[in-house]
Amino acid sequence: AAADGLGSIAIDTTQLNMSVTDPTAWATAMNNLGMVPVGLAGQQLVTDSICVPGFDPSLSMMTGITPINPMIPGMGLVPPPPPTDVPVVKEIIHCKSCTLFPPNPNLPPPSTRERPPGCKTVFVGGLPENATEEIIQEVFEQCGDITAIRKSKKNFCHIRFAEEFMVDKAIYLSGYRMRLGSSTDKKDSGRLHVDFAQARDDFYEWECKQRMLAREERHRRKMEEDRLRPPSPPAIMHYSEHEAALLAEKLKDDSKFSEAITVLLTWIERGEVNRRSANQFYSMVQSANSHVRRLMNEKAAHEQEMEQAKESFKNALTGILTQFEQIVAVFNASTRQKAWDHFSKAQRKNIDIWRKHSEELRNAHSEQLMGIRREEEMEMSDDDSGDNPSKKLRVDDSGKAKSLYNVK
Repeated sequence: AAADGLGSIAIDTTQLNMSVTDPTAWATAMNNLGMVPVGLAGQQLVTDSICVPGFDPSLSMMTGITPINPMIPGMGLVPPPPPTDVPVVKEIIHCKSCTLFPPNPNLPPPSTRERPPGCKTVFVGGLPENATEEIIQEVFEQCGDITAIRKSKKNFCHIRFAEEFMVDKAIYLSGYRMRLGSSTDKKDSGRLHVDFAQARDDFYEWECKQRMLAREERHRRKMEEDRLRPPSPPAIMHYSEHEAALLAEKLKDDSKFSEAITVLLTWIERGEVNRRSANQFYSMVQSANSHVRRLMNEKAAHEQEMEQAKESFKNALTGILTQFEQIVAVFNASTRQKAWDHFSKAQRKNIDIWRKHSEELRNAHSEQLMGIRREEEMEMSDDDSGDNPSKKLRVDDSGKAKSLYNVK
């Protein structure tokens, strides 16, 4: 009789065995274990819940969660780790051409070598001498799609699967004793040893995948750097009479002057000035000089705005200081004997604190206002002084500016 289930659950010292094909019993057992029951059908070496055609290996590879024994029937793709007090007991597996007997559960699990990167190939040793390639494929094809079987004349072979996660299912069969049919001949039996194999094809595919991931990472970083890099300044066009005429118009426009003066400077540094273009360049330089008057007017307008803001601030500060004087006068009147005796001790304490705080603020604002007035007096004294070198410098600068503006 074929075995419907590949595993049985043993809780503490009591083992619970049941047929997977009984939906009621199986659902009750899974509910008691806190697992979602999965319907299993047919007599297979590996159940449908494990050999899912659309199995996604990234579920375990990406999250770093290692699935438990993949051959346990009814478990999900990435099942939770089993409780430590619920050991898993392997059962007999029946195939068409052979039978697999589980190893002794009291023995330690078979040892395996370190898993090579990108491993898709397993080494299978301990095969019966009469085991054919068809029998081997029948046993291991339920673990996944097999791409190649390389059988040796001795009792071992190499099996390459289509995906890496299929190797984990094949490793589960390590330790099983294989018997062909019902024969008791020594050549028809053997103990399987399944281990990871180092294959050049696997390593080459893994290296190609790593290089592809590295290229994608470099491309992603480059795209991010390009996105964060500040834009490059526009290229400066070459000199021509047409471009020079356009540039002369831009130099007269306040909104385009900064861009135009940069182009003019670049042309002059490139050596575009010659006998033929000298007059044109002189006209553009004169336009740049004319912009000085606009800048001086703009500065004067800003200075006037600043003076108005200072005057407005001084007036506001004077009003604030006047109100502070009134508030302090109220506190001083409250501390006189006529009113002070009628306040409680807590009220007197608060009034005294408020009075001191208001006096500190009044004194600070008064000092600030006096500082503004001293600055105004110093500016007025500087304006009245005829020997002030800064005034002479301003007068000389204004005279030079006027003379430059009159130059045509």
